[in-house]
Amino acid sequence: MASDSATDKATLPFTEQHYFSSYDHFGIHEEMLKDTTRTLSYRSAMYKNKDLFKDKIVLDVGCGTGILSMFAAKAGAKHVYSVDMSNIIEKAKEIVSLNGFEDKITLIQGKLEDITLPVDTVDIIVSEWMGYFLLYESMLDTVLYARDKYLVEGGLILPDKCNMYIAGIEDGQYKGEKIHFWEDVYGFDYSPFIDVAMAEPLVDTVENNSLITTPYKFFEFDINTVTKEQLAFHSKFELEAIDNDLCHAYIVYWDAIFPGKETVTLPTGPMNNYTHWKQTVFYMDHVLDLKKGDKIQGSIASRPNSHNPRELDIEIEWNLETTSKDKSRDKTGKYNYFMR
Repeated sequence: MASDSATDKATLPFTEQHYFSSYDHFGIHEEMLKDTTRTLSYRSAMYKNKDLFKDKIVLDVGCGTGILSMFAAKAGAKHVYSVDMSNIIEKAKEIVSLNGFEDKITLIQGKLEDITLPVDTVDIIVSEWMGYFLLYESMLDTVLYARDKYLVEGGLILPDKCNMYIAGIEDGQYKGEKIHFWEDVYGFDYSPFIDVAMAEPLVDTVENNSLITTPYKFFEFDINTVTKEQLAFHSKFELEAIDNDLCHAYIVYWDAIFPGKETVTLPTGPMNNYTHWKQTVFYMDHVLDLKKGDKIQGSIASRPNSHNPRELDIEIEWNLETTSKDKSRDKTGKYNYFMR
């Protein structure tokens, strides 16, 4: 049932209105439900660990169409409280009723921080909070709020651990199309857009054979203990060339890990099956000429944008010192993506 204390979306800041309203649209939920890697990972994590759910009170943060709530109920939960700000929750109510879970699932529309749940504590929190680059436009802050306010000591969070990885890729053809397009747009010079095109991270599916370096895990955290402040990071990395090739960009991908006796991992790397998160691509303003064994040393930093915390400011720095001491191939560089 809808809560009387639910926040009116019209009173939210514009960026919040835009974020929550975007989830009103059917197409977004269709894409997520058809993402079998995503959806089946959650189902497996619950169905393979039914002993953890038996007779437990569950909170579904950002329930959307209610699929995770129904998984939890079917896994044996005593009751599920499902919260979502989006109007899609009206469809979720129909779906929950249609599938016979009315007595097991209570749906509440509102921003979790602004409503009061009918219970003081919950045993388990489930949430599909992850965004592009894992943390971009994610709901993790809300999950941490739910953890601190409602989760019993020793309770579970699904998923509860995350790892982020960086790697170098060869992507000359696409980079050329992305950049050279602006040099001649129907006979006009649009080259001022080149800097914009280079600066904007690209969310796209990267083929596994495009990887030309080893990946590096540069950030990991445990949702049971991490603080909001710790999600801003500045981490070092080292990548080793696995072949002789040109490096045009870096990609970032991540894994989410679920608790239980039978561990389930949701991976988003190019070596794994497709997910709607794809990978995040950052193009360099120059090309690295790599020989097998060369090492790129660098750092990657991310922090919430000061104007819109759901967006991120990202900085990548790198230094290539070739194993052959070939100074002509040595390069340093920096990538900045700062929202204004």
